[in-house]
Amino acid sequence: MRKYTPARFTDVKLTGTFWRERLDTVLARTVPSQHRQLAAHGILESLKLPKPVPPVSIPPNRHNFTTQIFWDSDVGKWIEVASYALAHKRDAEIEARIDAIVEDLAKAQLPDGYLSCWYIQRELENRWTNLRDNHELYNAGHLLEGAIAYYQATGRRRFLDIMERYLDHISDVFGTGPGQKRGYPGHPEIELALVKLYHLTGDKRRLDLAAYFVNERGAEPNYFDIEAEARGDNHYWAGTHEYSQSHKPVREQDKAVGHAVRAMYLYTAMADLAAELDDAALKKACERLWEDITTKRMYVTAGVGPSAHNEGFTKDYDLPNDTAYAETCASVALILWAQRMLNLDLEGKYADTLELALFNGALTGLSRDGEHYFYDNPLESDGSHTRWTWHPCPCCTMNASRLIASVSGYFYATSADSLIVHLYGGTETTLDVAGTRVGVVEESDYPWSGAVSITLTPEAEAEFGLKLRIPGWARGARAKVNGETVDVSAGTVNGYLDIRRRWAKGDRVELDLPMQPERVYANPQVTADFGRVALKRGPLVYCLEHADNPDIPVRQTRLPRSAEVRAVAREDLFDGVTLLTAEGKAIGSDWHDTLYRTDPPEERPATLTAIPYFLWNNRGPGPMQVWVGDEA
Repeated sequence: MRKYTPARFTDVKLTGTFWRERLDTVLARTVPSQHRQLAAHGILESLKLPKPVPPVSIPPNRHNFTTQIFWDSDVGKWIEVASYALAHKRDAEIEARIDAIVEDLAKAQLPDGYLSCWYIQRELENRWTNLRDNHELYNAGHLLEGAIAYYQATGRRRFLDIMERYLDHISDVFGTGPGQKRGYPGHPEIELALVKLYHLTGDKRRLDLAAYFVNERGAEPNYFDIEAEARGDNHYWAGTHEYSQSHKPVREQDKAVGHAVRAMYLYTAMADLAAELDDAALKKACERLWEDITTKRMYVTAGVGPSAHNEGFTKDYDLPNDTAYAETCASVALILWAQRMLNLDLEGKYADTLELALFNGALTGLSRDGEHYFYDNPLESDGSHTRWTWHPCPCCTMNASRLIASVSGYFYATSADSLIVHLYGGTETTLDVAGTRVGVVEESDYPWSGAVSITLTPEAEAEFGLKLRIPGWARGARAKVNGETVDVSAGTVNGYLDIRRRWAKGDRVELDLPMQPERVYANPQVTADFGRVALKRGPLVYCLEHADNPDIPVRQTRLPRSAEVRAVAREDLFDGVTLLTAEGKAIGSDWHDTLYRTDPPEERPATLTAIPYFLWNNRGPGPMQVWVGDEA
């Protein structure tokens, strides 16, 4: 069923200013600083299994659960990020740090292959007794992804061999055979890693294990009930198996429920397996869940999961702004899922959401300096929400940085007879298309400008399709090939302009994607946004921030529909950024101690200045607002 294959990020060079700056920041600042934080918080030391066993440094929460139990996953994600950095530029010091971690893991691993530092050090007798809550398989998944990335970057197999031994152990423990546990992860993740390993090695045992975990999920009797009864746990703190999407078999699911990150990882694995196993039922379930989320349960920034209570979904159209959870990890995982859906069908709606999440829901998670983070991402703040240098659950730190370090892998894909361009922003690559090596140079100042130039250099003349994404927001797009106009409307199918011809060296495609500022309105059932409007330009969602509107209470503003919204380039701000400005209104603050009165509030003219949402809170704390009062 797989129709399209993404280009490997190592085969795509970032040349545009926007992504090159983000990548350089991750390589130079984020990767080293994260290693320092892992050391400072005792996470690296925990791999050495110190004796005597030190006290738990992160106290259990109200559910008697400490995030310290999945420290292994944070180490795995850091190795993955660092390995992506090595793929861009080899660094002996980074490699030495990874090798030191690998040695500690090798020493910690038990003779039977088991490798979970928490359990080995503190409660080995309880291993594999609480898959629902305690993240052993989730940890294994992130360690495996780190091992794969390190092998691909350096060719060193030691970490990969360690993880292969662990997988052999896991395969012995879980399954439908005699004496095996019919369990699966409480937090999906290992499924994605297993599919990656299958792509790397071709070992179908790993694909079969991923399929087992997905297929077994939600089967009756529910395994999480079985293991809870065995350990004497008669009260599930989450209340329902919807929390872990194990309330029913995955092919029967049609509503996004529970913990948002778990859901996104599960749906990504489902799409992966649909592609690899030609599973139409899994594909159909993914399509139902996609429609549910994107039409009823997703923020305008592509954030998902509004509730802090379950770090996830609640009910249709429940999208509060000031209490929005919208975890960075969830947007990163939504991008993973969207890419897998594009492997199945070249549908512009998947790429549009991927791009929306990339530039807004996920990119905001990492600061400009590369060392501060957002875990949750509200769309409105009174100024109390600010970035942090670390977190008791530091998953989002590495998730945001591993996305940026591998972002070049989302730009291109190929099929048997086509070259597909999903994203723009300045890239160079050489890919195999229709039996020919084709060089590609894409030049643009995206996302600030929609003017795109693509030059193709096939080794020999060849006929194939060049499929260029026309974003849903780019109304009136225009294109030329070697100066001759192409009919974009007639040639665009499902959001992709298909230019099929015989290509020769030096053929040049010019694409103009109009980036007019636009107003966005929410479905009236989203009560938090009723009577309000958001601003967007190209792929970027904008917000009002106090730093740009120091004399205006940004949470008390209105934007008349008659006001012209203008794009203004500011080269002096954040190394170049496009702001939006408009003549709006600010509600007066002349109420003093009055709570209610019969006179309407006074309004005064005010110039409103909006900045891209992903950049907010990079100049210190202050009020912020995405949705502004709408005035007819």
